[in-house]
Amino acid sequence: MSRQTIGLNAQLLSLAPTYRGAGINQYIYNLLRWLPVVDGSRRYVAFTGEKRARFEGLELRVSRLPTHKPVVRILWEQTVLPAALRREGAALLHAMAFAGPLAAPCPAVVTVFDLSFLRYPQSFRPWNRLYLRVMTKITARRAAGVIAISRHTAEDVTRLLGVPRERISVIYCGRDEAMRPLPPSQVEDFRRRKGLPERFVLFLGTLEPRKNLVRLVEAFARLRQEDVHLVLAGGRGWGYEPVLARIEALGIGERVLLPGFVPAEEKPFWYNAAEVFVYPSLYEGFGLPPLEAMACGTPVVASDAASIPEVVGDAGILVDATNVDALAEALNRLLNHPQERELLREKGLRRSKEFSWEKAARGTSHLYDLVLS
Repeated sequence: MSRQTIGLNAQLLSLAPTYRGAGINQYIYNLLRWLPVVDGSRRYVAFTGEKRARFEGLELRVSRLPTHKPVVRILWEQTVLPAALRREGAALLHAMAFAGPLAAPCPAVVTVFDLSFLRYPQSFRPWNRLYLRVMTKITARRAAGVIAISRHTAEDVTRLLGVPRERISVIYCGRDEAMRPLPPSQVEDFRRRKGLPERFVLFLGTLEPRKNLVRLVEAFARLRQEDVHLVLAGGRGWGYEPVLARIEALGIGERVLLPGFVPAEEKPFWYNAAEVFVYPSLYEGFGLPPLEAMACGTPVVASDAASIPEVVGDAGILVDATNVDALAEALNRLLNHPQERELLREKGLRRSKEFSWEKAARGTSHLYDLVLS
């Protein structure tokens, strides 16, 4: 008896050490890695433009077209992919990021990460925003199953896209196994190499308006500890200039470091070296950085907005991040109380173990079962 074939649209997979290696890419990479492990009864065929990709138990179809270019990828999705699915005899397509072909020859499952293109449209180029708005809505409404990476995203998909809640499965992201407490000697060596201060509060993510960094800078300026620095690590996204202007206006430039984009292999070192991790974002589909920080044993202060409480739970301090005083007070509290930092460290390590890519893959495979039955 021939095995059922699942087609996986993995065109957004990128192994390049750039910002393209962020959240969505981590999701695709880890599902491609784990799906054949948790379910060897099916044949998995992944369509990608990433020539360096290698996965056990998975067949790769590498596109000759430059699908890293958005226009080429969209045309490929709508014209080449349907024919490729027919050729492979696919029983199901998993559109792994927002959109699928209008003329798919088989049922489809789609993953929706967040609806930031509707909630924060100014962060997107007009044509990109239009494509996501139109195609995500059509794909999600027509899909046999929708994966949302948090309950908050599931509620947004129902409210903003009109997809019935019973057709949406909430399947959380996992933590990368590389995110773990590191030996103090390795952390100190990293601190010396990077010229990092002994005490610092870390933010890690793209510098853009919805990350709420102007308020974070204002809260940091109110801290009473003169020996503590703030590190804003991450690529400079759209609209980062007001953050730099606020740092200058408050006269705290000497205490704020902006190291730029952090490659994946360096992330555990940054988390481990920080005294506190702070994530005041106003909107997230999931929020991987707080989970990564907890997995490294770093105490977390985070926003109580969107999906972030689902990730952090009671293992960090959640605050109204629109309230600068509340943010400053939470940071002060942790910086002044080593016992509370140690308590949150233990809680965070336990909490982070609840999220794994194996569990995400099992949930995804179960959804395939439901759709195909």
